[in-house]
Amino acid sequence: MFEYQVQKGDTIAQVTRQLGTNWESLRKSNPEAIGRSRKNGNWFLKEGATVNVDNSFKKSLQQAEQQRKSDTSETSVPISIPQPWNNALLMADAVSEDSEPEQKATDPLVIEHTIQAGETLWGLAVKKYHVHVNDIMKDNGITDPTTLQIGQIIKIHLPEKTGEEQVVASWYGQDFHGKPMANGDIYDMYGATIAHKEIPLGTKVELKNKDTGEKVQAVVTDRGPYIEGRDVDLSYGLAKKLSLVDQGVGSLVMRIL
Repeated sequence: MFEYQVQKGDTIAQVTRQLGTNWESLRKSNPEAIGRSRKNGNWFLKEGATVNVDNSFKKSLQQAEQQRKSDTSETSVPISIPQPWNNALLMADAVSEDSEPEQKATDPLVIEHTIQAGETLWGLAVKKYHVHVNDIMKDNGITDPTTLQIGQIIKIHLPEKTGEEQVVASWYGQDFHGKPMANGDIYDMYGATIAHKEIPLGTKVELKNKDTGEKVQAVVTDRGPYIEGRDVDLSYGLAKKLSLVDQGVGSLVMRIL
């Protein structure tokens, strides 16, 4: 049984993703934690309320892994992968995600991070170090993130910065506007965001259209594209700035920042 206390700013999409469930099941199991706005009729979760879902961490993790594997073989549009390890929240005052790494290891691409109050593996991977959460778990022999302890030291392999590479880019827009992305945030078709199959979520990149000289910066927030021959999916806003909207698919130069 998972139990989670709704925090200020939590959205329904984020909480259902964290608990590895769906809106309908969450609403039926926790009617006392659900509210509805009289102004616009939108549903919301009551801040401070405790929600429960009958689902084990192990089962959620297996489902997420199965979903990830199946995504690599299917041709589909970008989708969001459940991240049940969000529940590894250490219940104490949160600390800033912008704080510097506590201690560097011998390898310049490996740092040692001391777990602080309020930190989760998902937050460290996506919001702070821009690496894959599965890599952190594997490198530190972690099978259950809920066992993290304040003061525990974990090793994190930082991604290498690579040079420029030619990529085939497409874009996605209105059909996905307002829906959750792989990083848990809501997709804004006008935002500076892109989808990529492998680059760690949170990674900043630069994209350039060599034909027009147009250049933009973006953040990897979603997974995809899953159509053969395509490397990157841009938001509609970025595609417009790079003159790719009309042609739909085009060649760009990408550089990890």
